[in-house]
Amino acid sequence: MKLVPILVYHSVSEEPSRLMRSFTVTPQTFRSQLALVAESGASTVAIGEFLRLREAGMLPDRPAVITFDDGFADFADRALPALEERGLASTLYVTTGFLDGRAEHPAQARPPDRMLHWSQLRELVARGVEIGAHSHTHPHLDTLSTSAARVEIDRCKALLEDELERHIETFAYPHGYSSPAVRRLVRDAGYHSACAVGNTFSSTDDDRFALARLTVRNSTTLDEISAWLVGVGAPPRRTGENWRTRIWRLLRRARAAATGSAGSDFR
Repeated sequence: MKLVPILVYHSVSEEPSRLMRSFTVTPQTFRSQLALVAESGASTVAIGEFLRLREAGMLPDRPAVITFDDGFADFADRALPALEERGLASTLYVTTGFLDGRAEHPAQARPPDRMLHWSQLRELVARGVEIGAHSHTHPHLDTLSTSAARVEIDRCKALLEDELERHIETFAYPHGYSSPAVRRLVRDAGYHSACAVGNTFSSTDDDRFALARLTVRNSTTLDEISAWLVGVGAPPRRTGENWRTRIWRLLRRARAAATGSAGSDFR
């Protein structure tokens, strides 16, 4: 079993909102972290390529994956230029209801930070970024009814495929929350893979619909990044769900039922 660090970023900014502060790194910090990736000898691949190589038994000796969630404007302004300078691959998971440029059915609860415009997505693809889906309004999918969760999953895919005129193969669960039922909906929608969080290493044994990722926060140190890149400093993903995950899901579902609205960390 080979351990693989799949890093998840959100925003690269010097002036994040209070809501996103803990999930934001400064441009200088981001560049320092990318320098570590380059100097470590790791080979970065996007999620789709990672899985293709994994299934063919052709993963490089030191694979690493860099992902971004949500679709903040600073991905294009700050993150992508730094990635391109180092020749590093990336996957961007887009919350379609957060993007600017379309008036129909925007997300009611979203971060106050500036988001990407729909018109920028084609350019990102042309520059080599893999685009994935991250739901339409970013709810806790495992607190929704089956029909509501299906709409979130399917609508995001349909909007992105309509805009980009290409198949969207990968999904990331908002807030990292899923369940066996949600994972089945993602599979049935035609995705080939999905990312969770877990803050553990992924591996060659990881469920392709529950790929583990390591969250990079504003408190993440360069030493932690260095350790992750050589396969230490975090545990491997456990098989199946533990009891804490199931209890936390029940609590969030109860809260959603009591408030009459889906769970969300953006309210």
